[in-house]
Amino acid sequence: MNKLTKVGISALAGSLAMVNANAVEFALTGDAMVKYVSAEGNEAASAASNGKGLGVDNDLYVNASGELDNGWTVAVFAAINLEATTTSNESSVQTTVGMGSLGTITFNDVWGVPSYIDDMAGAISAYEEPWDSTTHTRMVDSFGADTQSGSISYSTPSFDFGGATISGTATFDPNAGAGPAGPGSSGGTLPSGSAFTVAVAMGGLTVGAGTETSNSPLVGVDVQDEKNTTAYALYKNGPIGFVYQVDYKDETSNSATNGTDYEAETWGVSFAQGDWAISWVEQTEKKHAVGATAAGKDVEMEAFTASYTMGAMSIKGGFFETANPEWTTGAYEETEIALSFAF
Repeated sequence: MNKLTKVGISALAGSLAMVNANAVEFALTGDAMVKYVSAEGNEAASAASNGKGLGVDNDLYVNASGELDNGWTVAVFAAINLEATTTSNESSVQTTVGMGSLGTITFNDVWGVPSYIDDMAGAISAYEEPWDSTTHTRMVDSFGADTQSGSISYSTPSFDFGGATISGTATFDPNAGAGPAGPGSSGGTLPSGSAFTVAVAMGGLTVGAGTETSNSPLVGVDVQDEKNTTAYALYKNGPIGFVYQVDYKDETSNSATNGTDYEAETWGVSFAQGDWAISWVEQTEKKHAVGATAAGKDVEMEAFTASYTMGAMSIKGGFFETANPEWTTGAYEETEIALSFAF
């Protein structure tokens, strides 16, 4: 019988609580954020977001890990949003089995492996990405959305090749876009989906790409599955950071229904020194014409963000602007200031 010899829970800055029960150690960590937001825009859909307000965002993190008799490891992670307005507060839940040199298997219950590369701007941003503070229904981070929950992923170990490190992942979702099934129950009747990613790292440069396919529920002739693809270059060396990424989304279609095609481009730079950091990120989205429906106006999202950290406390903020949200003439602007604590 496999024996769980060690369970440790860790995230962010440190331990909130420690409990001993049956020789198993537990710890709980989290963060708290107080945020002030001021927003305005002339897009009709964003009118309800105009104005200003003060809010609190509290999160708890659980990360348990242990070793089996055969040397494999098992880890469980859960991120709990205490302000969630939906029926479920879990923003991320995974169970991971580490098989040493054979790689890793991850069961993605909520969020998951394919979404790790949905928007690499987060790797250099001092605060938030441009799409995080807009009313626009973005597609720039759509990669992995259909196969991120209720799926299983295999991650290869890292391979050294000519001075570079190569790794990859493969994901299968029996019900693409449906979310996780309850324990011991089916998840629905939607078609399956799959996603594949690869990354090559050398020095401070990482180049990667991914492709995701969601099998179409449409019937008839000329059926086309939905496809999401992305490719990126990320460079981080000392205080300097740079990212460039492109995304493509081809919606499902058949002879009677034409899906819309989208594309996006992201670039950003950052500078970090000691306890402070600044970043500038731009994201542009294009919506192509479909039959008699004209193409939408290009959506341009921009963000200038900064942060200053003092131990477990951070002051962060940014200026966000969106031109032509929802592909129509208009603008949306938002200013945020946040005070966060890690514990």
